[in-house]
Amino acid sequence: MKLKTVTVDNKTYAEVNEQGLPIYVHDDGKEVAHDAAQTVATISRLNGEAKTNRERYEKAESTLKAFEGIEDPAAAKKALETLKNFDDKKLVDAGEVEKIKLEAIKAVEDKYAPIVQERDAFQTQLHNELIGGGFARSKYIQENIAVPVDMIQATFGKNFQIENGKVVAVGVDGQKIYSRTRPGEIADFDEALETLVGGYQHKDSILKGSQAGGAGFQGGGGNKSGPKSLAECKTKEEKIAYMKQVGEKA
Repeated sequence: MKLKTVTVDNKTYAEVNEQGLPIYVHDDGKEVAHDAAQTVATISRLNGEAKTNRERYEKAESTLKAFEGIEDPAAAKKALETLKNFDDKKLVDAGEVEKIKLEAIKAVEDKYAPIVQERDAFQTQLHNELIGGGFARSKYIQENIAVPVDMIQATFGKNFQIENGKVVAVGVDGQKIYSRTRPGEIADFDEALETLVGGYQHKDSILKGSQAGGAGFQGGGGNKSGPKSLAECKTKEEKIAYMKQVGEKA
């Protein structure tokens, strides 16, 4: 990206926004104001996180040195458990002790199974609310997308996930999408969706005011020719069929 400038009286100055922040132009032409103070603070925070992660790694590495020479951890763990059985219950057969343990574990699992199911149901509900609600309330979709919301969610929903109760988007490379306006911070829902749509091969087919290119698709019967662009689709079913064919050709 490069700094946006303005020339006054044969002198070149950096152009700024209403808050006095310099404006930079990305390679795709999008203009973004740069907050240097916020960027410095973010870099400082990330450096702190990197230091914490490094210290945790060094501690884990030091702990693992105590297990050097053990080639089969599973076998070693099983041997220790067997010895503990004999030590705790010398008059009880080790196999009987293992059986009792398994029965106890199953009893606990059965007891808490409803709680686990309720938790999973809650997580599913939270996922649907945060991600599905994000698509439903998206201002970007309302202002820029020409197809129904459920079609956009079906296409890009897989790129959104929940981490620590917050929606995080990932690109086609599996990496998190970061904000252009807030360097170092995760992009919010609409900014992430705009980035995903911008990189979509058939974005002209879903953006308002654009025409989809390429040949038409076949309808429900024989060789009958269907609409050749999204704009020609008359019903929701035709739009869905057209989007599916576009996706198959991608």
